[in-house]
Amino acid sequence: QVQLVESGGDSVQAGGSLRLSCAASISRYTYGSYSMGWFRRAPGKEREGVAAILPGGRATYYPDSVKDRFTISRDNAKNTLYLQMNSLKPEDTAMYYCAASTEWVGSGALAPQKYNFWGQGTQVTVSS
Repeated sequence: QVQLVESGGDSVQAGGSLRLSCAASISRYTYGSYSMGWFRRAPGKEREGVAAILPGGRATYYPDSVKDRFTISRDNAKNTLYLQMNSLKPEDTAMYYCAASTEWVGSGALAPQKYNFWGQGTQVTVSS
């Protein structure tokens, strides 16, 4: 069983930055083989993918809404996933979730249904 714990959520002003972290309680030999993603759900909206990274760490995916503002990275030695968020906007306000997939996600890396393990979420609030 994979357990994911997010941290780093906070309330910030528009234009500010935050760094989210996600610690995974699995063997580091296994963690490196998982595809990982960050998702968010704003009130009244569906969950959407905001960043994903494949096992090798070189392939990353972002939707246009966060491209050039968000950066996903992973430290396989620490079993930790990160999301650096810059130039935050009020529309980035949401609960942010970390997810892991044991399946090949490929070009569908931002699709929530590709992931089978989820964290509890961390709240990000951006005020104007």
